[in-house]
Amino acid sequence: MQTSSSSAKGVILITGASSGLGMGMAREFSKRGYDLALCARRLDALNELKAELTGTRVEVAALDVTDHAAVFETFRHFRQQFGELDKIIVNAGIGAGAPIGKGGFEQNRATLDVNLIAALAQAEAAMEIFRDQNKGHLVFMSSLSAIRGMRGQMTSYAASKAGLAHLAEGLRLETLHKPITVTTLMPGYIKSEMTAGQDAAKTPFIIDGVKGARLLADAVESGRAEATIPRWPWTVVRGIMRMSPLWLLRRMN
Repeated sequence: MQTSSSSAKGVILITGASSGLGMGMAREFSKRGYDLALCARRLDALNELKAELTGTRVEVAALDVTDHAAVFETFRHFRQQFGELDKIIVNAGIGAGAPIGKGGFEQNRATLDVNLIAALAQAEAAMEIFRDQNKGHLVFMSSLSAIRGMRGQMTSYAASKAGLAHLAEGLRLETLHKPITVTTLMPGYIKSEMTAGQDAAKTPFIIDGVKGARLLADAVESGRAEATIPRWPWTVVRGIMRMSPLWLLRRMN
């Protein structure tokens, strides 16, 4: 069994690391001195990223998170490579969706399969490792869309992220006062491949991917139970969304 480099701050496993926020966080955590276990469907992109990241150890593996058996195998393999895993970030996800009842069932099912069911598989595999180690930090990439129901093409996406947030909170209740930490990240709009089709001028409070990755990494390192990214203005918006009647919520999304 190999071990992490002695100079590293720890080992972080990130799923969906070949693009978007996963790739951004990998770059940011590498700069901060963490060893990395990176997985995604596109192994070629992961190898390019590995070649770019210097100064810390990086291991990569191809993984489709909807192959649930492969999730367990890959997480166990990374643990064997490094000896221990300190943080696991359940990041892999998709933003596809269609209005309910308009022929988009397969697309909506895929969104829930990737964002929620596959996230459950990742949580199971991560907690298996953390329980055996008796320590670890599990991080879920949810969304501010999880706060309330969303309409149109966002309905299934928001539902998947709400389910993910509740999954995280349930685990947080179970691990309270134990050496396993559970964090829920709730980002607003951050530029990535997922937002590439959106008009930035019409997307409120959107921030660039580099800043977003930095803020996400800050939130992970803080170990907070929940983190809104960025705090301003989304903490205020989050509170308004929670209290809004349906007629106002409809105008907001």
